[in-house]
Amino acid sequence: MNAKPSSPTATQECGHGHEHGHGHTPALCVSRVPIFNHLPAEALSVIAGKASMRVYERGQFIHRAGDASNKLFIVHKGKIKVYRLAETGKEQLVRILNPGDFAGELALFSATEHDSFAEAAQPSEVCTIYQSDVRELLLQYPDISLHVLAELSRRLGTSEKQTAAIATASINARLAQYLADQSEQAASPHFNLPMSRRDLASFLGTTPETVSRRLGEFAEAGWIEQTGQRKITILDLDALLLAE
Repeated sequence: MNAKPSSPTATQECGHGHEHGHGHTPALCVSRVPIFNHLPAEALSVIAGKASMRVYERGQFIHRAGDASNKLFIVHKGKIKVYRLAETGKEQLVRILNPGDFAGELALFSATEHDSFAEAAQPSEVCTIYQSDVRELLLQYPDISLHVLAELSRRLGTSEKQTAAIATASINARLAQYLADQSEQAASPHFNLPMSRRDLASFLGTTPETVSRRLGEFAEAGWIEQTGQRKITILDLDALLLAE
């Protein structure tokens, strides 16, 4: 794919979405994110007072690589995909952000620039809190720091696992492990893929055609059952995890 457009100015970035002032929506937004939802109501009210909400249409950018990373972004509604671009322009999916997920946390610790793109995969509502405000909150409510560190540790583990799998495991093994992980998260053999096959291929370091072909082979082997493009049922987990 072609490289994404260069980073916008701050004014242009604000034009990407429709901004809402303070009100009930930021309060709902901050109350559902794991780094804040353990706090008492009065603390959530303080945080909501520092947040602003913006609406993004599908395909609009929350941030681009090279933009200053000076805000914490919290997804209230919709879905945001975070990805990097190789020099060739090839997209490498990093993660999908769903309601309650957040990004921009590295700005809490040092001045930096985004090394990835965050793009609305569907119409989304995102609330933002500036770095300086978040730092004040960390001093006021130290428990937030522990929750941020826990989330960063989880993401680091996921990233290391993804990197190691792409480098050493076959596409069959990577895809099988991904399906097993989704089943574990759903606590059920029945689940919906949380992303399109194109995005899944990017996440696993392969092509959409290969993902579709391998899923078909898994189904023919009797390991999984597919319904439509997203619904998967794992029929034989042990056999699936032995895929080579």
